[in-house]
Amino acid sequence: MRKSIATVSLSGPLSEKLTAIATAGFDGVEIFENDLLSSPLSPEEVRLRCADLGLSIDLYQPFRDFEAVPADVLARNLRRAERKFAVMERLGADLLLVCSSVAPESADDDDLAAGQLRLLADRAELHGIRIAYEALAWGRHVRTYDHAWRIVEQADHPALGTCLDSFHILSRGSDPKGIADIPGEKIFFLQLADAPLMAMDILQWSRHHRCFPGQGGFDVAALVTAVVQAGYRGPLSLEVFNDVFRQADASSTAVDALRSLLLLEESAGLSAPPAPAVPSGFAFAELTAADTEPLRAVLGALGFARAGRHMSKPVELWEQGEARILLNTGVSGRRPGPALAAIGVETPDPDRAARRAEGMLAPVVPRRRAPRDAPLDAVAAPDGTELFFCRTARPDHSSWTGDFTAVPSLALPGGPGEPAAIIRRIDHIALTQPWHQFDEAALFHRGVLGLEVDDSLDLADPYGLVRSRAVASPGGGVRIVLNIAPAPGGEETRLQHIALATDDIVGAARRIRERGLGLLPIPANYYDDVAARYEPAPQDLAALAELGILYDRDENGEFFHCYTATIGRLFFELVQRTGGYRGYGAQNAAVRLAAQHAHQQGV
Repeated sequence: MRKSIATVSLSGPLSEKLTAIATAGFDGVEIFENDLLSSPLSPEEVRLRCADLGLSIDLYQPFRDFEAVPADVLARNLRRAERKFAVMERLGADLLLVCSSVAPESADDDDLAAGQLRLLADRAELHGIRIAYEALAWGRHVRTYDHAWRIVEQADHPALGTCLDSFHILSRGSDPKGIADIPGEKIFFLQLADAPLMAMDILQWSRHHRCFPGQGGFDVAALVTAVVQAGYRGPLSLEVFNDVFRQADASSTAVDALRSLLLLEESAGLSAPPAPAVPSGFAFAELTAADTEPLRAVLGALGFARAGRHMSKPVELWEQGEARILLNTGVSGRRPGPALAAIGVETPDPDRAARRAEGMLAPVVPRRRAPRDAPLDAVAAPDGTELFFCRTARPDHSSWTGDFTAVPSLALPGGPGEPAAIIRRIDHIALTQPWHQFDEAALFHRGVLGLEVDDSLDLADPYGLVRSRAVASPGGGVRIVLNIAPAPGGEETRLQHIALATDDIVGAARRIRERGLGLLPIPANYYDDVAARYEPAPQDLAALAELGILYDRDENGEFFHCYTATIGRLFFELVQRTGGYRGYGAQNAAVRLAAQHAHQQGV
């Protein structure tokens, strides 16, 4: 289906919005009146600009407070409408959105509303224009789509139809099944938006908290299915009022918007892109730094051994169990280090994963590849983290590990007879997102990797709240935690961390400490609370307190975790899961964040 978006959904002046919309790949646009009023471009110039960009003007909106009014107000409204029709003719737009009235002088009289809308449609038809009547969720008398349709049906005019809006329908809890009663040819337009489920005034909810489909709590796919089954053949069009989107870069927001429609089409069964090749685990995490000595020391203390050096790039491979860390000193043009720059995920079909990613508008990362390097496709996540699609050590596929030549392992601190590995694998990776890309990041990882998205959480930090949301593969082999930190600032304020899984966190923490790596100290008050809530054995509580190990449990199992100090923007976490525990110790986040702040300040 054709795809459109309202200009109000993006930031910037109208000319920049149109460019961003076209560049993202949309077919059409809704011109929001305020964008035209504030533009130096004439309607004719906007029309030419859209034509040059390959965009159709699918809708002009909104026309407010028209129907069910006294005769003198109706006369003024018709004069106002004639002026808007003239503007639309200059724009080349032939569909006008009319919202149900919120005016105090409007009457609760469907007969009057239908008669006046028929009169408006008569006038519009003379200009080659049609009217799409929409029920605002906060309309004075008309608040539901079925009520709006009854009025349109009563007016019985070929130039009058209805506009269905997913927010106005779903925010009121209306059942989309009734859409089947509306003839498809009378559904003139479909506007789409999602929203987080919130208990607040509907108008404020609509004006500030809409988001793109798949980023909120509405079942937008079911509504779209109902509309298409009714016979609608117009565009899928986004109309999103969102404070963050109106401050963010219009180009990236437009791409996020189109990706949401691609996923919506897939969810509604309207398209069949390549299915996601859901990853089963992490192949590697790549760290960049101009000076890797501090990272080498930490990795050595954690039990990693240097296993190889890349044949053509300044990259070292460090391994322990199934956990692999790459150290890259080629930081030119990349993030200041030490930082987590790339993630490799194990996928059953790297080629399909790459096709899926490109189909979901993920930007392909250009790579300098030597003749003998294994083919390795990568795309960039919204925060710039590179995602590589890997199949490690498979006989039917070139493994990226073949690009590394063996080197003598660096000697590790510790005594003879130590277990060879205390770390089994990478449990999860946490990435702090730019403030304006949090929802985009969750949708990206769902769409590109096929990960499941958890509910958003607000975690207490000494200086505000950290918003957090996890995305994970169904079996938990890949878990990524997306955060927004409360502190303003650039990339240097965005912490990242790698969580490493162990089967014996007490033994692992002791060995790490013996190797000279300090773990984040946790206040004694925390362990008093653990004793009160969980009543562990005294010797177990003493071990946790000695090593700074945090504890959580739920009905499925237990979770133990501890942390290293932060190096640059990066730190490591050791975790042990028992039973079926699937969380991340969220209830301990406030304690950990406070301990990190205190440690950084030398308290």
